[in-house]
Parts: sequence; C-alpha cells; structure tokens
Amino acid sequence: MGYALQQVQEGDEPLSAKALKGFGGRAILELVEDFDGDTYRAVYTVRFVGVVYVLHAFQKKAKKGIATPRHEIELIKSRLRDAESHHRARSDK
Repeated sequence: MGYALQQVQEGDEPLSAKALKGFGGRAILELVEDFDGDTYRAVYTVRFVGVVYVLHAFQKKAKKGIATPRHEIELIKSRLRDAESHHRARSDK
C-alpha cells in the first residue's frame, strides 16, 4: 500500500487503483491490498491540484460481498468535505 501511495504522490496512478463507486468519475480512488488473510483499503482523492488527501484507510471486516460498508462511505464523504474546506483555506493564503 505504501508504494502505491508513493506512486500517487509522484503523479502516477497505481495499477491497483479503482474508482470508488458512488462518487462519480475517477477523483475518488481506492487501493485494495490483501495481507495475511485480511483485506485492507485506502481511499484517497486527487481532485485537488498538487495535493493528495488520504480520506480513509481501514480493514475490510465483512465476510461476504465486496461492497464498501455504508458507514465507511459516510465517513469518506465527511472527510472529503473536510479536505475541500482545508484545500480552499490553503489556496486562499
């Protein structure tokens, strides 16, 4: 996961990056990595020029299905709003 995030910081898109459903387009992306029988996800945005915001990283706990749980989506949406505010404030300086 660390190497994939480094690629993002360097302006590349890792092969493992997928658009997160429900956000429209490829501005919100998800990295998925399996390790030692567990699945981990990191969600980030490249919506803002010159900066990458990691919105959420978590271990997927559901035993069936691949959908991101609703409470995780709500947290990502909240953090995206925070990132938008932070970026706007940073850009105004």
